Amino acid sequence: MNTDDQQTASVLAGHVKWYDATKGFGFIVDPSGQEDVLLHANVLRRFGLNSVPEGVDISVLFARTPKGAQALEVLSLGDGELAGDRTGAGLSDLEDLSQAQIRALPVLPARIKRFDRTRGFGFANAFGCPDDVFIHIEVMREGGFTDLRQGEAICLRVIDGKRGPMAVAVMPWESALPA
Repeated sequence: MNTDDQQTASVLAGHVKWYDATKGFGFIVDPSGQEDVLLHANVLRRFGLNSVPEGVDISVLFARTPKGAQALEVLSLGDGELAGDRTGAGLSDLEDLSQAQIRALPVLPARIKRFDRTRGFGFANAFGCPDDVFIHIEVMREGGFTDLRQGEAICLRVIDGKRGPMAVAVMPWESALPA
C-alpha cells in the first residue's frame, strides 16, 4: 500500500455482491448506497482465500481511485449469514449444532488430501486427527471457498460424525494463528 492509499483509505463493512474466481474479481456492496467496491483476487489471496461466496459479510480497507472504489485489504469475513440451516444439504450430523457450539470447537491446522467438486466432498489430514476428515462441499462453501486443492493448507473445526471425523467449518490457514 503506498502513501496515497494510506491517506485516503477507509473501512467498509458490506457484503459480497458477487465474486468470480475465474475472472479474478468481484464486488462488495456498500451499504451506504454509494458505488460498489472492487474486490480483486490478489486482495483476497492475501487474506488466505481463493474465493468468497455471494452474500457473505465482509469488512475491507478500501480507497477511491480514478477507476472507482477498490478494496486494498480484507479485514474480516463474516460467517453468520451463511451458517444457517444445513439440513437441506443432507448433513444430518450437523443439524443439531448451533453456531456457538461450532465456534467452541478447537481450530485444527490441516492439509487437503483430495477434494472432488463434482462429487461434492473430499478429505483432509488434520493435525491431531489420526483418520481422514470428511469435508462436504456445503461446509467448504460456508467457509468462503469455491474449491480446495490437494496440499492446500487450511484450518478445520471437526466433530465425530456418524461415519468418522467430519469438518463443520473450513477456514483460511491464518485462522490457526493466535489472536
